[in-house]
Amino acid sequence: MSQTAPLTFSATDHALMARALRLAARGAYTTRPNPMVGCVIAHGDEVVGEGWHQRAGEPHAEVLALRAAGDRARGATAYVTLEPCAHTGRTGPCADALVQAGVARVVGAMRDPFPKVAGEGFERLRAAGIVVESGLMEAPARALNCGFLSRVERGRPWVRVKLASSLDGRSALANGESKWISGDASRQDVQHWRARAGAIVTGAGTVLADDPSLTVRLDPAADGSAVPFVPPLRVVLDPGLATVARGRVREGDAPTLYIHAPDAKPPRGLTTQLASVPVHAGRFDLDAVLALLAAREINEVQLEAGATLAGAFLTAGLVDEVLLYVAPVLLGERARPLFDGLGIETMAQKMKLTIVESRYLGGDIRVLLRPDPTG
Repeated sequence: MSQTAPLTFSATDHALMARALRLAARGAYTTRPNPMVGCVIAHGDEVVGEGWHQRAGEPHAEVLALRAAGDRARGATAYVTLEPCAHTGRTGPCADALVQAGVARVVGAMRDPFPKVAGEGFERLRAAGIVVESGLMEAPARALNCGFLSRVERGRPWVRVKLASSLDGRSALANGESKWISGDASRQDVQHWRARAGAIVTGAGTVLADDPSLTVRLDPAADGSAVPFVPPLRVVLDPGLATVARGRVREGDAPTLYIHAPDAKPPRGLTTQLASVPVHAGRFDLDAVLALLAAREINEVQLEAGATLAGAFLTAGLVDEVLLYVAPVLLGERARPLFDGLGIETMAQKMKLTIVESRYLGGDIRVLLRPDPTG
Protein backbone atom coordinates (compact mmCIF):
# COMPACT_ATOMS: atom_id res chain seq x y z
CA MET A 1 0.00 0.00 0.00
CA SER A 2 1.15 3.56 -0.61
CA GLN A 3 1.90 5.65 2.43
CA THR A 4 0.35 8.93 3.47
CA ALA A 5 2.17 12.03 2.32
CA PRO A 6 4.93 12.73 4.86
CA LEU A 7 5.78 16.19 6.12
CA THR A 8 9.28 15.92 4.72
CA PHE A 9 8.54 16.60 1.07
CA SER A 10 10.79 19.46 0.04
CA ALA A 11 10.10 22.52 -2.05
CA THR A 12 11.98 20.78 -4.86
CA ASP A 13 9.73 17.75 -4.53
CA HIS A 14 6.65 19.96 -4.87
CA ALA A 15 8.07 21.87 -7.82
CA LEU A 16 9.01 18.74 -9.75
CA MET A 17 5.70 16.99 -9.06
CA ALA A 18 3.93 20.12 -10.28
CA ARG A 19 6.05 19.89 -13.43
CA ALA A 20 5.07 16.22 -13.83
CA LEU A 21 1.38 17.14 -13.50
CA ARG A 22 1.72 19.81 -16.19
CA LEU A 23 3.35 17.24 -18.45
CA ALA A 24 0.57 14.74 -17.78
CA ALA A 25 -2.08 17.29 -18.75
CA ARG A 26 -0.55 17.51 -22.23
CA GLY A 27 -2.13 14.13 -22.97
CA ALA A 28 -5.65 15.29 -22.11
CA TYR A 29 -6.96 14.91 -25.69
CA THR A 30 -5.16 11.71 -26.69
CA THR A 31 -4.54 9.23 -23.86
CA ARG A 32 -8.00 7.83 -23.27
CA PRO A 33 -9.04 5.31 -22.18
CA ASN A 34 -5.73 5.38 -20.30
CA PRO A 35 -5.09 7.92 -17.55
CA MET A 36 -2.94 10.99 -18.07
CA VAL A 37 0.49 10.46 -16.50
CA GLY A 38 3.63 12.59 -16.33
CA CYS A 39 7.10 11.68 -15.07
CA VAL A 40 10.13 13.80 -14.19
CA ILE A 41 13.53 12.27 -13.32
CA ALA A 42 15.97 14.45 -11.42
CA HIS A 43 19.08 14.61 -9.30
CA GLY A 44 18.14 17.20 -6.71
CA ASP A 45 16.63 20.07 -8.69
CA GLU A 46 18.42 19.13 -11.92
CA VAL A 47 16.00 17.48 -14.34
CA VAL A 48 17.69 14.77 -16.40
CA GLY A 49 14.64 13.31 -18.13
CA GLU A 50 10.90 13.79 -18.45
CA GLY A 51 7.97 12.46 -20.42
CA TRP A 52 4.20 12.03 -20.50
CA HIS A 53 1.89 9.33 -21.76
CA GLN A 54 0.73 10.53 -25.14
CA ARG A 55 -1.53 7.84 -26.56
CA ALA A 56 -2.95 4.46 -25.54
CA GLY A 57 -0.69 1.65 -26.78
CA GLU A 58 2.38 3.88 -26.89
CA PRO A 59 5.14 4.11 -24.23
CA HIS A 60 4.15 5.27 -20.79
CA ALA A 61 5.48 8.43 -19.15
CA GLU A 62 8.13 6.61 -17.11
CA VAL A 63 9.60 4.86 -20.14
CA LEU A 64 9.87 8.10 -22.10
CA ALA A 65 11.46 9.89 -19.14
CA LEU A 66 13.95 7.05 -18.65
CA ARG A 67 14.89 7.14 -22.33
CA ALA A 68 15.56 10.87 -22.04
CA ALA A 69 17.61 10.41 -18.86
CA GLY A 70 19.71 7.50 -20.13
CA ASP A 71 22.47 6.50 -17.70
CA ARG A 72 21.74 9.54 -15.55
CA ALA A 73 18.60 7.82 -14.25
CA ARG A 74 20.81 5.74 -11.94
CA GLY A 75 20.56 7.08 -8.41
CA ALA A 76 17.95 9.67 -9.38
CA THR A 77 14.47 10.43 -8.05
CA ALA A 78 11.50 9.75 -10.33
CA TYR A 79 8.39 11.90 -9.80
CA VAL A 80 5.29 10.18 -11.19
CA THR A 81 1.73 11.47 -11.10
CA LEU A 82 0.26 7.96 -10.84
CA GLU A 83 1.64 4.73 -9.40
CA PRO A 84 3.83 2.96 -11.99
CA CYS A 85 2.09 -0.02 -13.56
CA ALA A 86 3.11 -3.53 -12.58
CA HIS A 87 1.43 -5.53 -15.33
CA THR A 88 2.01 -6.18 -19.02
CA GLY A 89 -0.64 -4.78 -21.31
CA ARG A 90 0.22 -3.24 -24.66
CA THR A 91 3.42 -2.08 -22.96
CA GLY A 92 5.63 -3.61 -20.27
CA PRO A 93 5.56 -2.85 -16.51
CA CYS A 94 6.88 0.62 -15.73
CA ALA A 95 7.83 -0.48 -12.21
CA ASP A 96 10.29 -2.98 -13.72
CA ALA A 97 11.71 -0.32 -16.04
CA LEU A 98 12.41 1.96 -13.07
CA VAL A 99 14.11 -0.88 -11.19
CA GLN A 100 16.29 -1.79 -14.16
CA ALA A 101 17.28 1.85 -14.66
CA GLY A 102 18.57 2.00 -11.09
CA VAL A 103 16.55 4.93 -9.75
CA ALA A 104 17.02 5.40 -6.02
CA ARG A 105 13.69 6.99 -5.10
CA VAL A 106 10.20 7.18 -6.53
CA VAL A 107 7.74 9.87 -5.45
CA GLY A 108 4.18 9.16 -6.55
CA ALA A 109 1.22 11.51 -6.39
CA MET A 110 -1.25 8.69 -5.81
CA ARG A 111 -1.92 4.98 -5.83
CA ASP A 112 -3.48 3.57 -9.00
CA PRO A 113 -6.86 1.93 -8.18
CA PHE A 114 -6.84 -0.07 -11.42
CA PRO A 115 -7.12 -3.71 -10.22
CA LYS A 116 -4.03 -4.88 -12.14
CA VAL A 117 -1.92 -2.26 -10.33
CA ALA A 118 -3.60 -1.32 -7.01
CA GLY A 119 -0.42 -0.95 -4.96
CA GLU A 120 1.58 -3.68 -6.69
CA GLY A 121 3.71 -1.15 -8.56
CA PHE A 122 4.84 0.53 -5.34
CA GLU A 123 5.45 -2.82 -3.66
CA ARG A 124 7.58 -4.03 -6.56
CA LEU A 125 9.73 -0.91 -6.29
CA ARG A 126 10.14 -1.30 -2.52
CA ALA A 127 11.07 -4.97 -2.92
CA ALA A 128 13.92 -3.84 -5.18
CA GLY A 129 15.24 -1.51 -2.47
CA ILE A 130 13.89 1.71 -3.97
CA VAL A 131 12.62 4.37 -1.55
CA VAL A 132 8.94 4.95 -2.31
CA GLU A 133 6.94 7.92 -1.04
CA SER A 134 3.45 8.73 -2.20
CA GLY A 135 0.63 11.19 -1.66
CA LEU A 136 2.43 14.33 -2.84
CA MET A 137 -0.12 16.63 -4.54
CA GLU A 138 -2.68 13.84 -4.61
CA ALA A 139 -5.69 16.17 -4.89
CA PRO A 140 -4.63 17.77 -8.20
CA ALA A 141 -3.52 14.35 -9.46
CA ARG A 142 -6.99 12.94 -8.78
CA ALA A 143 -8.65 15.98 -10.36
CA LEU A 144 -6.57 15.51 -13.50
CA ASN A 145 -7.85 11.96 -13.96
CA CYS A 146 -11.35 12.36 -12.56
CA GLY A 147 -12.84 10.40 -15.46
CA PHE A 148 -10.47 7.43 -15.31
CA LEU A 149 -10.85 7.23 -11.53
CA SER A 150 -14.63 7.45 -11.79
CA ARG A 151 -14.76 4.55 -14.24
CA VAL A 152 -12.43 2.38 -12.17
CA GLU A 153 -13.73 3.23 -8.70
CA ARG A 154 -17.45 3.81 -9.38
CA GLY A 155 -18.05 1.80 -12.52
CA ARG A 156 -19.35 4.80 -14.46
CA PRO A 157 -17.89 7.74 -16.36
CA TRP A 158 -17.52 11.22 -14.91
CA VAL A 159 -20.52 13.25 -16.14
CA ARG A 160 -20.17 16.90 -17.11
CA VAL A 161 -23.25 18.87 -18.21
CA LYS A 162 -22.48 21.71 -20.61
CA LEU A 163 -24.97 24.55 -20.67
CA ALA A 164 -25.24 28.09 -22.02
CA SER A 165 -27.45 30.48 -20.11
CA SER A 166 -28.83 34.00 -20.19
CA LEU A 167 -28.53 36.15 -17.09
CA ASP A 168 -32.07 35.14 -16.17
CA GLY A 169 -31.14 31.45 -16.25
CA ARG A 170 -32.68 30.50 -19.58
CA SER A 171 -31.20 28.03 -22.05
CA ALA A 172 -33.40 28.63 -25.10
CA LEU A 173 -36.41 30.57 -26.29
CA ALA A 174 -39.85 29.05 -25.85
CA ASN A 175 -39.72 27.74 -29.44
CA GLY A 176 -36.39 26.00 -28.74
CA GLU A 177 -34.12 28.47 -30.53
CA SER A 178 -30.76 28.78 -28.75
CA LYS A 179 -28.23 29.89 -31.41
CA TRP A 180 -26.40 31.71 -30.08
CA ILE A 181 -26.70 32.62 -26.42
CA SER A 182 -22.97 32.52 -25.77
CA GLY A 183 -20.22 34.27 -27.72
CA ASP A 184 -17.44 33.05 -30.01
CA ALA A 185 -14.87 32.68 -27.20
CA SER A 186 -17.22 30.47 -25.19
CA ARG A 187 -18.06 28.29 -28.17
CA GLN A 188 -14.38 27.76 -28.93
CA ASP A 189 -13.71 26.95 -25.27
CA VAL A 190 -16.35 24.22 -25.45
CA GLN A 191 -14.29 22.50 -28.13
CA HIS A 192 -11.44 21.92 -25.67
CA TRP A 193 -13.82 20.31 -23.18
CA ARG A 194 -15.25 18.16 -25.96
CA ALA A 195 -11.75 17.10 -26.98
CA ARG A 196 -11.01 15.66 -23.54
CA ALA A 197 -14.35 13.83 -23.30
CA GLY A 198 -14.63 10.19 -24.26
CA ALA A 199 -18.25 10.65 -25.31
CA ILE A 200 -20.58 13.55 -26.08
CA VAL A 201 -24.15 12.61 -25.18
CA THR A 202 -27.35 14.22 -26.40
CA GLY A 203 -31.01 13.36 -26.79
CA ALA A 204 -33.20 12.79 -29.82
CA GLY A 205 -35.02 16.07 -29.16
CA THR A 206 -31.82 18.06 -29.49
CA VAL A 207 -30.90 16.27 -32.72
CA LEU A 208 -34.32 17.05 -34.20
CA ALA A 209 -34.39 20.67 -33.00
CA ASP A 210 -30.78 21.81 -33.45
CA ASP A 211 -29.17 19.26 -35.80
CA PRO A 212 -25.78 19.43 -33.98
CA SER A 213 -22.68 17.74 -35.37
CA LEU A 214 -21.15 17.21 -31.88
CA THR A 215 -17.65 17.16 -33.35
CA VAL A 216 -14.45 18.74 -32.05
CA ARG A 217 -13.34 21.84 -33.94
CA LEU A 218 -10.15 23.17 -32.39
CA ASP A 219 -8.33 26.27 -33.55
CA PRO A 220 -4.78 25.56 -34.76
CA ALA A 221 -1.87 25.72 -32.30
CA ALA A 222 0.24 28.87 -31.99
CA ASP A 223 2.56 27.61 -34.74
CA GLY A 224 -0.37 26.93 -37.07
CA SER A 225 -0.24 23.15 -36.68
CA ALA A 226 -3.30 21.04 -35.96
CA VAL A 227 -3.95 20.15 -32.32
CA PRO A 228 -3.99 16.33 -31.99
CA PHE A 229 -7.04 14.70 -30.41
CA VAL A 230 -8.97 11.45 -30.48
CA PRO A 231 -12.53 12.11 -31.74
CA PRO A 232 -15.00 11.42 -28.92
CA LEU A 233 -17.87 9.01 -29.41
CA ARG A 234 -21.13 10.77 -30.24
CA VAL A 235 -24.05 9.21 -28.34
CA VAL A 236 -27.72 9.87 -29.09
CA LEU A 237 -30.33 8.71 -26.58
CA ASP A 238 -33.21 7.90 -28.91
CA PRO A 239 -35.78 5.40 -27.54
CA GLY A 240 -37.57 4.82 -30.83
CA LEU A 241 -34.66 5.49 -33.21
CA ALA A 242 -36.48 8.47 -34.69
CA THR A 243 -33.24 10.19 -35.69
CA VAL A 244 -31.07 7.43 -37.14
CA ALA A 245 -31.70 8.37 -40.76
CA ARG A 246 -31.03 12.08 -40.41
CA GLY A 247 -28.80 14.69 -38.91
CA ARG A 248 -25.21 15.93 -38.97
CA VAL A 249 -24.46 13.77 -35.94
CA ARG A 250 -23.89 10.90 -38.40
CA GLU A 251 -21.45 12.85 -40.56
CA GLY A 252 -17.66 13.15 -40.30
CA ASP A 253 -14.99 10.87 -38.88
CA ALA A 254 -16.23 10.71 -35.27
CA PRO A 255 -18.09 7.49 -34.40
CA THR A 256 -21.77 7.63 -33.44
CA LEU A 257 -23.72 5.34 -31.12
CA TYR A 258 -27.52 5.31 -30.85
CA ILE A 259 -28.91 4.03 -27.56
CA HIS A 260 -32.50 2.89 -27.91
CA ALA A 261 -35.30 1.11 -26.10
CA PRO A 262 -35.25 -2.72 -26.23
CA ASP A 263 -38.40 -2.84 -28.35
CA ALA A 264 -37.21 -0.36 -30.99
CA LYS A 265 -36.94 -1.72 -34.52
CA PRO A 266 -33.83 -0.49 -36.39
CA PRO A 267 -34.38 0.29 -40.08
CA ARG A 268 -33.03 -2.26 -42.54
CA GLY A 269 -29.53 -1.68 -43.81
CA LEU A 270 -28.55 0.58 -40.93
CA THR A 271 -24.77 0.45 -40.41
CA THR A 272 -24.33 2.76 -37.41
CA GLN A 273 -23.60 1.49 -33.90
CA LEU A 274 -26.65 0.56 -31.81
CA ALA A 275 -27.19 -0.52 -28.22
CA SER A 276 -30.34 -1.02 -26.17
CA VAL A 277 -30.92 0.05 -22.59
CA PRO A 278 -33.99 -0.53 -20.40
CA VAL A 279 -36.68 2.16 -20.41
CA HIS A 280 -38.94 2.68 -17.39
CA ALA A 281 -42.09 4.82 -17.59
CA GLY A 282 -40.85 6.27 -20.86
CA ARG A 283 -37.43 7.23 -19.49
CA PHE A 284 -34.06 5.60 -20.03
CA ASP A 285 -32.39 3.85 -17.13
CA LEU A 286 -29.55 6.39 -16.94
CA ASP A 287 -27.47 4.20 -14.62
CA ALA A 288 -27.59 1.52 -17.31
CA VAL A 289 -26.62 4.08 -19.97
CA LEU A 290 -23.51 5.05 -18.00
CA ALA A 291 -22.65 1.42 -17.23
CA LEU A 292 -22.80 0.69 -20.96
CA LEU A 293 -20.45 3.59 -21.70
CA ALA A 294 -18.06 2.52 -18.92
CA ALA A 295 -17.94 -0.94 -20.48
CA ARG A 296 -16.79 0.82 -23.67
CA GLU A 297 -13.97 2.41 -21.61
CA ILE A 298 -15.45 5.89 -21.65
CA ASN A 299 -13.89 7.97 -18.87
CA GLU A 300 -15.65 11.32 -19.27
CA VAL A 301 -19.10 12.08 -20.64
CA GLN A 302 -20.04 15.57 -21.76
CA LEU A 303 -23.81 15.94 -21.81
CA GLU A 304 -25.01 18.52 -24.34
CA ALA A 305 -28.76 18.23 -24.27
CA GLY A 306 -32.00 20.03 -23.49
CA ALA A 307 -33.49 20.83 -20.11
CA THR A 308 -35.42 17.56 -19.83
CA LEU A 309 -32.45 15.22 -20.22
CA ALA A 310 -30.14 17.50 -18.21
CA GLY A 311 -32.73 17.57 -15.43
CA ALA A 312 -33.10 13.78 -15.52
CA PHE A 313 -29.36 13.28 -15.00
CA LEU A 314 -29.31 15.85 -12.21
CA THR A 315 -32.27 14.43 -10.29
CA ALA A 316 -30.79 10.94 -10.63
CA GLY A 317 -27.64 12.14 -8.84
CA LEU A 318 -25.50 11.39 -11.89
CA VAL A 319 -24.08 14.86 -12.59
CA ASP A 320 -20.52 15.36 -11.36
CA GLU A 321 -20.04 18.90 -12.64
CA VAL A 322 -21.83 21.63 -14.56
CA LEU A 323 -19.96 23.64 -17.17
CA LEU A 324 -22.04 26.80 -17.47
CA TYR A 325 -21.48 29.69 -19.87
CA VAL A 326 -23.43 32.75 -18.74
CA ALA A 327 -23.98 35.45 -21.36
CA PRO A 328 -25.02 39.05 -20.56
CA VAL A 329 -28.41 38.74 -22.24
CA LEU A 330 -32.01 38.31 -21.09
CA LEU A 331 -34.47 35.89 -22.69
CA GLY A 332 -37.56 36.48 -20.57
CA GLU A 333 -39.90 34.41 -18.44
CA ARG A 334 -41.32 32.33 -21.32
CA ALA A 335 -37.88 30.99 -22.33
CA ARG A 336 -36.79 27.50 -21.34
CA PRO A 337 -34.95 26.73 -18.07
CA LEU A 338 -31.54 25.07 -17.71
CA PHE A 339 -33.01 22.02 -15.99
CA ASP A 340 -36.52 20.65 -16.16
CA GLY A 341 -38.30 18.18 -13.91
CA LEU A 342 -36.45 18.93 -10.69
CA GLY A 343 -39.67 18.98 -8.70
CA ILE A 344 -38.46 21.63 -6.26
CA GLU A 345 -41.35 23.23 -4.33
CA THR A 346 -39.77 24.40 -1.08
CA MET A 347 -36.49 26.05 -0.15
CA ALA A 348 -35.60 22.95 1.84
CA GLN A 349 -35.51 21.02 -1.46
CA LYS A 350 -33.11 23.39 -3.21
CA MET A 351 -30.07 21.83 -4.83
CA LYS A 352 -26.82 23.39 -3.71
CA LEU A 353 -23.79 23.57 -5.99
CA THR A 354 -20.26 24.72 -5.28
CA ILE A 355 -18.40 27.04 -7.63
CA VAL A 356 -15.08 25.38 -8.43
CA GLU A 357 -13.84 27.97 -10.91
CA SER A 358 -15.02 31.02 -12.81
CA ARG A 359 -13.43 33.09 -15.56
CA TYR A 360 -14.29 35.60 -18.24
CA LEU A 361 -14.40 34.45 -21.85
CA GLY A 362 -14.96 37.42 -24.10
CA GLY A 363 -18.19 38.95 -22.85
CA ASP A 364 -19.33 35.75 -21.10
CA ILE A 365 -18.52 34.17 -17.77
CA ARG A 366 -17.66 30.46 -17.61
CA VAL A 367 -18.55 28.85 -14.29
CA LEU A 368 -17.58 25.31 -13.31
CA LEU A 369 -19.82 23.97 -10.55
CA ARG A 370 -20.19 20.69 -8.70
CA PRO A 371 -23.18 19.42 -6.70
CA ASP A 372 -22.63 19.91 -2.99
CA PRO A 373 -23.30 16.61 -1.19
CA THR A 374 -24.04 18.51 2.01
CA GLY A 375 -26.62 20.55 0.11
